[in-house]
Amino acid sequence: MKGPGPVRIVARREFVERIRDRGFLISTGITLLILVLFIGASAFLGRGTTVGLGLVGEASRSVGEQVVAAAAALDIEVTLTTYPDAADAERAVRDGDVDAALVHDAEVVVKSDAPTELIGVIQVVSGRGRSESALREAGLSQEQIDRALNQPPLAVRGLEALDERRQEYAAVAIVGVLALYGQLFAYGYWVAAGVVEEKSSRVIEVLLATVRPSQLLRGKIVGIGLLGLFQLFVIGAIGLGTAVLLGALRFPAGAIATMGIVLVWFVLGFFFYATLFAVAGAIVPRQEDLQSTMTPLSIVIILSLFVGISAVQSPDSTLAFVASMLPPSAPLVMPSRLVLGQAPVWQGVLSALLCVAATMALVPVATRVYSRAVLRTGKVQIRQVLRGDPRS
Repeated sequence: MKGPGPVRIVARREFVERIRDRGFLISTGITLLILVLFIGASAFLGRGTTVGLGLVGEASRSVGEQVVAAAAALDIEVTLTTYPDAADAERAVRDGDVDAALVHDAEVVVKSDAPTELIGVIQVVSGRGRSESALREAGLSQEQIDRALNQPPLAVRGLEALDERRQEYAAVAIVGVLALYGQLFAYGYWVAAGVVEEKSSRVIEVLLATVRPSQLLRGKIVGIGLLGLFQLFVIGAIGLGTAVLLGALRFPAGAIATMGIVLVWFVLGFFFYATLFAVAGAIVPRQEDLQSTMTPLSIVIILSLFVGISAVQSPDSTLAFVASMLPPSAPLVMPSRLVLGQAPVWQGVLSALLCVAATMALVPVATRVYSRAVLRTGKVQIRQVLRGDPRS
């Protein structure tokens, strides 16, 4: 068969069969569940701190109201509870009803370990109130007191521009790198395992009676790649929707751009690695032997993952730059540098072109090895297959 028809038929077969596979559905469900739980936990832990403060006496009430306002600036929510006397307030602290109690603006009662941030705010507010009273007793007018106490804070000058969303972008980049690693490894393995399965069951002989080896290889890679892209899109869309719904992201623009970058680099990385995984499957006769031929590829992907994670912390380092330009590691490193704004557009385009060029150079070699090795029994030596040695 000639033309794009056979490739499309093989790709459709791979996509349809694998998307109906129970293992695929279960793994996708588990991944989505873990992702939603992770985002939910992050959103819950990222919320402001809530503490309880007990008040005893009129003097403590005015201080308590000022503590609520001052703590809000630090993203601390303070709830006030009034008690008739010190004994009731101490009982509430001991029972855990409140974290601390302010008694007549004279002392702060805690159970054992004082909540540092709350105590700090109480000390500042109470100290300012006592200073104001002392200055008033010294005969200063309210204007003089305000001028003495309301001193402007020291100016803070940054040497580099501060991106308030950097931590948020870094978290999204980490998730993107981990998702890319999982997808590249899992779907690359599916390509290799599918080749070995067809080879060991002799199904390959039936398939090659109607399609060429190159068409079968391209169709298998395209079909599995489309499935991986579809799954990655679903995971990204549900993860983004959950993050926005729970308030883990203030505005989804950065996350949407990141998801687009991850999808693009999955396509680039998958086609690069899929050709190599197909060769790894074609040169072994059984599934049990696949691990040995996949080990070098696994090591490269794992090392690229580590560099990609470190690039989130140091995206402008020399290691991150070099790794983001090399085709084997670029799919797991360049996305982080792009998301964090440490790689200009021209570097991303150049890295993508290098990845495409490397894939185009690998495809003829992989097709030749696949075509010659897929019908042979026993373990095949790549060098002998490339030379066309019949003894291989």
